[in-house]
Amino acid sequence: MTEGIKDQCQDPTQSITIDLPCPLAERVERYAKKNETDVTVVLIEALDDFLRKQG
Repeated sequence: MTEGIKDQCQDPTQSITIDLPCPLAERVERYAKKNETDVTVVLIEALDDFLRKQG
């Protein structure tokens, strides 16, 4: 990994697949639509925020 770049994978295309409970997926979709963004963006931001708060 390059020293000057933090918080990035060596392969920026790395992905994981998760199954969400249907009610949660619907909430994410509604939030994304309301904020004119993509569900992927919502999930990335939510997970990042959660993990940052964990320390």
